[in-house]
Amino acid sequence: MSRPENPYNSGMKIALIGADGQLGSDLLRALSDHDVVPLYFPAFDVTRPDEVRAEFAAMKPGVVINTAAFHRVDECEDQAAEAFRMNAFAVRDLARICRDLDATLVHFSTDYVFDGRKTEPYVEDDPPFPLSVYGASKLAGEYFLRALTDKHILIRTCGLFGLAGCREKGMNFVEAMIRLAGQGGPIRVVDDQWVTPTSSEELAVRIAALLARGRTGLFHLTNEGRCTWFGFARAIFELLGKSVDLRPVDSRTFGSKARRPAFSVLENRRAKEIGLPEFSDWRDALRDYLRKKGML
Repeated sequence: MSRPENPYNSGMKIALIGADGQLGSDLLRALSDHDVVPLYFPAFDVTRPDEVRAEFAAMKPGVVINTAAFHRVDECEDQAAEAFRMNAFAVRDLARICRDLDATLVHFSTDYVFDGRKTEPYVEDDPPFPLSVYGASKLAGEYFLRALTDKHILIRTCGLFGLAGCREKGMNFVEAMIRLAGQGGPIRVVDDQWVTPTSSEELAVRIAALLARGRTGLFHLTNEGRCTWFGFARAIFELLGKSVDLRPVDSRTFGSKARRPAFSVLENRRAKEIGLPEFSDWRDALRDYLRKKGML
């Protein structure tokens, strides 16, 4: 018995929220075979559901990709209402709108929905337990999405870096380290939080593959391997051949307002089960990024 035709194979209309951001810019390239409508803040604001509904009703997208978020983690502690407005309630409204218009909603969450008590990578079935307002707001968005529409792709990822840089934060981690190195003086980076730095370019390619295969549900998608933030910084400077005064510190000494999980490495279990192309090791992705930035 043949499989039913996949409506996402080619030429679908995709509304891309946050098309000028780090991930959004890479998604524009990865989805170039489709009719992608780029949407930019403030002209398009996900927190205005009536306007969003009217625009999508006129546009009739088959897929909506939402990259908008409030992810300045420490600021979320003081701005909880804003964090939930962007990361939870806007997702709730998008899910309702997409359900009513029969569109698939692609949304992005975070490794920070976990408490970091595991010592091996988290899989999709592991119970979340966020430690921060940011993590809680992102988890609330996950629950709204999963409760309100079956036609969704929910992606948890970690430590994104991309050629466009992070518009909402101002810069990604790699850019921040290079800027600090240019200022001279010691650079302090936490060495007790284990993560997997992830290329937004590689992530965008896997999103396109998921859509091409007509897959839905929850997926962990990150590069392979693991390191601490200090280890990530050290790799950046080693590849660039820079000698800097890089010092490891623990989270308590660093003094961040929000608690972070000590271990939030994700395992791409479902992606591997369905045969999605595997990510490269994070070190190789970093080298490729620096080369494309003209730094190697």
